[in-house]
Amino acid sequence: MPEFVLASASPRRKELLGYLIKEFTVSPTDSDESLPEGIKAEKAVELLSKRKAEACAKKHPHAVVIGCDTVVELDGQILGKPSNELDARRMLSMLSGKTHHVYTGVCIIFQNLAHTFHVCTSVTFVSLTDEQISAYLATGEPFDKAGAYGIQGYGCTLVSGIHGCYYNVMGLPVAKLGEQLKNLGIL
Repeated sequence: MPEFVLASASPRRKELLGYLIKEFTVSPTDSDESLPEGIKAEKAVELLSKRKAEACAKKHPHAVVIGCDTVVELDGQILGKPSNELDARRMLSMLSGKTHHVYTGVCIIFQNLAHTFHVCTSVTFVSLTDEQISAYLATGEPFDKAGAYGIQGYGCTLVSGIHGCYYNVMGLPVAKLGEQLKNLGIL
């Protein structure tokens, strides 16, 4: 079994990858998170996940490196992590009562080749009052998550429906990643 490295500091991704791969190293990297103007969400997450994986692969050249990135998209607008409380409030207000898309890009670097894919999940929010948004912001949960919410925590109270991979919304489409690793002959 090859050495695996997760290029992410996310505790959620670490937990989810542990269901698929028993032993791996966590090695987050700093990489350029800027995006070209007008880029589509699915291309954005593939580009960002590849940058993270490539930066990590320089430190772990003989490992199987897995890089990930997640964004929320609503009406063609990409919502990453909020910059502050006002930004989080703006994002939650935008998502209120609407269906949005969560994209996670994954890049697997194996034997100096990058294999990149993305998964999309549709999520519908309940209509939120200002009081509900304030209460959710008070949990502190929104500030390190794309779209200013985490479905696996208090954010579950915001969601009325989901179509697609739940774990994708958490930041790692586990089943699709396992399928890709098997297709590459790694698992």
